[in-house]
Amino acid sequence: MSVFSARTGLAAALAVAALASGGCTQLRSHQGYVVDTDLVNSVQPGVDNRQSVLATLGKPTLAGQFDQGDWYYLARDSRNLAFRNPRPNAQITLQISFDQKGTVTAIRRGGLDQVASIKPYGKKTPTLGRERGFFQDLFGNIGTVGAAGAGGGAGNGSNTGGGGRDRP
Repeated sequence: MSVFSARTGLAAALAVAALASGGCTQLRSHQGYVVDTDLVNSVQPGVDNRQSVLATLGKPTLAGQFDQGDWYYLARDSRNLAFRNPRPNAQITLQISFDQKGTVTAIRRGGLDQVASIKPYGKKTPTLGRERGFFQDLFGNIGTVGAAGAGGGAGNGSNTGGGGRDRP
């Protein structure tokens, strides 16, 4: 009986170890356009137009709003461990420019060098001026409403409240 319980204990420990190590595996993800290099290389400047690019590559990921309305095809492969933020492993940016008639004028390719790493300063936005605490923000305006020179009160004495008439 003790051999059976030792084997089940060992099997349970191995199962727990397998589940625990599965949480540390590297996750891979793909976002955006699925790039087919043969199709991308078949688009030629001066030959293709918007309709032929749409038929060959499909709908673009983004379309530019200014100038000629360039089309962008974006694809990104990233990896991360467990609950960490994903980090880009590879990126392809394909920009297709058109002229006024809709003919392809240029095809530009970009890669991982265009990924910007933005790190926030901290949990609060730095501002110029004095540091104020919670209670100063909460109670800081008490007494300032209607004060002389604040522009909101009748502290200058020019209006006596009689409907515009001056009282003696």
